[in-house]
Amino acid sequence: MSPTFAETLRSATMPAHETANHSSFVDALLGGELSVDAFAALASQLYFVYSALEETAEYMRTDPVAGKFVFDELTRVPSLRTDMRFYFGPDWESTITPLPATDEYCARIREAGREWSGGFVAHHYTRYLGDIAGGQAIRAKLRNLHNVTGPGSLFYCFDRIPSAPRFRDNYRELLNTAPWDAQERKGVILESVRAYELNVGIFTALAEKMPAYQL
Repeated sequence: MSPTFAETLRSATMPAHETANHSSFVDALLGGELSVDAFAALASQLYFVYSALEETAEYMRTDPVAGKFVFDELTRVPSLRTDMRFYFGPDWESTITPLPATDEYCARIREAGREWSGGFVAHHYTRYLGDIAGGQAIRAKLRNLHNVTGPGSLFYCFDRIPSAPRFRDNYRELLNTAPWDAQERKGVILESVRAYELNVGIFTALAEKMPAYQL
């Protein structure tokens, strides 16, 4: 039996996914080597990334293909705003700034995400499905190492999704049934890989600041 598109996409992006998951910054974060300031720094960059992604989602909401992937229960920006207030105080909006790597990532989300449905879905897929699953390890580390259980970790809380496995299954079925031809599917795969690479760019930039975050 031939693999489904969701299976092909997962397999094709696995090397880039593994590179992201085992970057020096993520290894140190999950290894319990970094202070809570490192988690705050990561969250601040994700605020800009998700602002770009969710602005693009609103733009694509009426698209006949991309619109099926716009789930309000996934929305992260309100939670991130609460997390920013927790980490940086009431003046957080004038405190945090995007790294150059983050600006590059956000620009690509807005560019590719508005060109066609596949470009949007590629970035949507790499972010949300990863955070629903892998993001829970970061949430656990915040809880166990730094006793952060509410604000400060809300980004990783998907309490509007009753069943994460069922949600992922539904999402994969949407991927499998999206009306993309072979060339468009290839484009989705290539853009997904690029999204992972842009994410690694943020981790690389954050790794340069790790000496300040060491416990």
